[in-house]
Amino acid sequence: MRKIPLIRWLGLALLMMAIPALSLAQISVGLSIHIGPPPLPVYPQPVCPSPGYLWTPGYWAYGPDGYYWVPGTWVAAPTPGFLWTPGYWGWEGGAYIWHGGYWGPHVGFYGGVNYGYGYGGVGFVGGRWDHGVFAYNSAVTNVNVTVIHTTYVDRTVINNVTVNRVSFNGGPGGIVARPTAAEMVAVHDRHIEATAEQVQHEHLASTNRAFLASENHGRPAVAATSRPGQFEGRGVMASRAPVPHPPSNVPRPPASAQRSDARMNNAAAPRKDAAHSDGRYQPVTRSHEGGSQNRGGENRGGENRGAEEHHEGGERPH
Repeated sequence: MRKIPLIRWLGLALLMMAIPALSLAQISVGLSIHIGPPPLPVYPQPVCPSPGYLWTPGYWAYGPDGYYWVPGTWVAAPTPGFLWTPGYWGWEGGAYIWHGGYWGPHVGFYGGVNYGYGYGGVGFVGGRWDHGVFAYNSAVTNVNVTVIHTTYVDRTVINNVTVNRVSFNGGPGGIVARPTAAEMVAVHDRHIEATAEQVQHEHLASTNRAFLASENHGRPAVAATSRPGQFEGRGVMASRAPVPHPPSNVPRPPASAQRSDARMNNAAAPRKDAAHSDGRYQPVTRSHEGGSQNRGGENRGGENRGAEEHHEGGERPH
């Protein structure tokens, strides 16, 4: 009669031993924090290292010592046709809860957070799959056309707006956003969790105190990398100082009116019906033009001071 409780205790012990190995990115709901994440840092995007790699934006994760930055990086898609839906922090039931990212045939809801470089709060405009090959929108993403030949230029997704670097949905100072009908449909797609490279990438960031918000004050020295886990050498991008703006709640534009986008991490929000940009912006390549088919310092108590204005196209990353 005492064997069953013993087995249960052994199972519980094994589970507790396994918990430290779990990545926060793999926890959809269950991690709740009472201090809001810092604003998103501003950083240039490293050049895409190879065809078939998709941009996965950086984000604030949480560990025993508080929030730490997980650099944005290029990741090989786990299967052709799949896109990355970034994770996001949401205010629910009096706490900030992390919703993990995932791969799927459509981009789902990611809290309306403007992560930039194609992830402007709704969908993704940085590229599209075309017969099993990923084509990059070089008006949005940083690609070397001598290495990657599947590119197009769609500048209609870029628009002059005031962009807020708030990194969470809901609550005081949070982004006001709810899933669109298309994002609700995406919930029922077949999903693949973060790849082993992504999990290792986050784990490595969690072990480096330089990524802690309490150490870098919201401006990590390594904000983005060319490849997962590569935190030094070529392809490593540092954050830069943002332009200060007063705090504000950020209403999410209707899906039919605007689509956010950025060349820089917090650059302009796109609009499907916007006119082409003028000669101030020079795209990476002019292969052809066409529409895209597919579609920050720690705060307390939800207070966020992350609004920033940028002009169309942003700054060309180097």
